[in-house]
Amino acid sequence: MTKIMARTIEALRKDVLAANLEIYTRGLAQFTFGNVSGVDRERGVVVIKPSGVPYAQLTAKMLVVCDLDGTVTAGSLRPSSDLPTHLVLYRAFPGVNGIVHTHSPHATAWAQAGREIPCVGTTHADHFYGSIPVTDAMTAREIARDYEANTGRVIVRRFRGVDPLQVPAVLVRSHASFCWGASVGAAVETAAVLETVARMASETLAINPKTKPIAPPLLNRHFLRKHGAAAYYGQPDAK
Repeated sequence: MTKIMARTIEALRKDVLAANLEIYTRGLAQFTFGNVSGVDRERGVVVIKPSGVPYAQLTAKMLVVCDLDGTVTAGSLRPSSDLPTHLVLYRAFPGVNGIVHTHSPHATAWAQAGREIPCVGTTHADHFYGSIPVTDAMTAREIARDYEANTGRVIVRRFRGVDPLQVPAVLVRSHASFCWGASVGAAVETAAVLETVARMASETLAINPKTKPIAPPLLNRHFLRKHGAAAYYGQPDAK
């Protein structure tokens, strides 16, 4: 292994460790639920949480390193059982460099209900360009064979015609959420925002079950002012 590759892996391990600890401290992941991975696309390296290790015990050396085909290249522990899902998403969504899977309570409730989270307000629209989609139910055959990889495939099917970086989250029906981003940190932020808007949507619809999604002009204004070509929210990048 070259020194450059070793530095790459160590840096990625630090980022992925920090992200896994953050979803735990934020309350997005309890017990051993959930996992975070990151990818270095130039070198084809993926780092992911090991399976079943409590977050409080997690260290950088415990993280598992593999290639985009899932061959483990470093680490003595078994990788997350969700690794095949992450790999399918990395291969299908080239702009994604970090993936977060959690069973955060409110987002998971929507997934278990089999309902997409409607965009009923501008808080949601600031981060997601429309509703958070829910996948189709998996078939018995998809569940029985290559379950985790097929979880990734049902997500990819649901995103046909949808830009995964404009709607960087999905609800897997009867399961929970996967979120992603251009970086590991961005993916964690998305997971936190998803849980917030899931709770807001639940409470809004409890107050008024007839609440409709916000109008397209308001959705466009709020999303595009932060993420569009002429975005003006926040401060310009330092030169």
